Amino acid sequence: MAGVAFKAIDKVYGKDVKAVSNLNLEIKDKEFMVLVGPSGCGKTTALRMIAGLEEATSGDILIGDSRVNDVPPKDRDIAMVFQNYALYPHMDVYDNIAFGLRIRELKSGAWQLAHLAEAKKIKVDIDNRINEVARMLDIEKYLRRKPKELSGGQRQRVALARAIVRKPKVFLMDEPLSNLDAKLRVQTRAELIRLHRQLGITTIYVTHDQVEAMTMGQRMAIMKDGVLQQCDEPEKVYANPVNKFVAGFIGSPPMNFIPSKIVVDGGNVLVDCGEFKLPLPEDHPAKAMNGKDVVLGIRPESIFDRNMESHVKATVNNVISAKVDVLEPLGHEYVAYLNAGPHNFIATIDTGTKIQEGQTAQFMVNLEAIHVFDAETEEAIR
Repeated sequence: MAGVAFKAIDKVYGKDVKAVSNLNLEIKDKEFMVLVGPSGCGKTTALRMIAGLEEATSGDILIGDSRVNDVPPKDRDIAMVFQNYALYPHMDVYDNIAFGLRIRELKSGAWQLAHLAEAKKIKVDIDNRINEVARMLDIEKYLRRKPKELSGGQRQRVALARAIVRKPKVFLMDEPLSNLDAKLRVQTRAELIRLHRQLGITTIYVTHDQVEAMTMGQRMAIMKDGVLQQCDEPEKVYANPVNKFVAGFIGSPPMNFIPSKIVVDGGNVLVDCGEFKLPLPEDHPAKAMNGKDVVLGIRPESIFDRNMESHVKATVNNVISAKVDVLEPLGHEYVAYLNAGPHNFIATIDTGTKIQEGQTAQFMVNLEAIHVFDAETEEAIR
């Protein structure tokens, strides 16, 4: 097993297209790291540089303690799982899984040099490893089928089996679940988490889906325009985003952003949104920004129907009035689209609510969970 490190990595296409800029990131041995961000943010390019499919323009890539910039992909001891499975259509499942192992033995000369008994031993070893991983992924009954005879989920398991059977130092996964339907994605996510716990192999997983990032990663690295924005445990990123981009990208439904001003009235620090004001702690660093423009961030799950029981209690400071434009029922909750003067925002509220569309109602805000961002830099004020 081995960790992976990016040290001051740049990747430039042509003269000035910077796909990755000054990337410094360390993935620990046996860690499950998720690289997440919108399309074109550089996450797949970073993954391909680890694999050796792209060459870094500058900086160092380390696998374990070894710099691998100049090491051919075949010698990096990594296994990659692609979005499109990349299975050989003319081979059955068994041969697809065995292919990499057989190639490795051929290149080592084992087949040519070994006497018959030794060759049989190698064959038995390959057979045992394939059957073991097939049991692990519940694809034993498909070993003699061709890829075209399998569903998308079954093909993805075969692609995983082909990677696992090699016992590499590092797994690289490039959006491996994006071709699966919603139900199968949830199921396969759980299987990947279980496999990682069982195998303990360093895994770097690329996705644009923040739900996958939140549920799968031991840590997540959020990228934008080739630049690493934040890297931490999912819960910490969710609770303490470093800037407006991260705050809006992580969370579903996304965080509400409301243009506001900081107002210091006596000893009180307030975020003035025009239609309502919310207090900040007296020692909040925004106190030094009296009169400055900021952006207030409130997650939908931090807004509650005042007439429903919740862990947040109504006070004179945390209640706002808003008109309910639309209520979307999701079974376990409603997504409420609200309007307060010029501000539109979203709340997730309990299905027991008596609120109806078109009604003006009162809502409580969890003041401990609000965020404030500098209007110019978009950095969090913390």
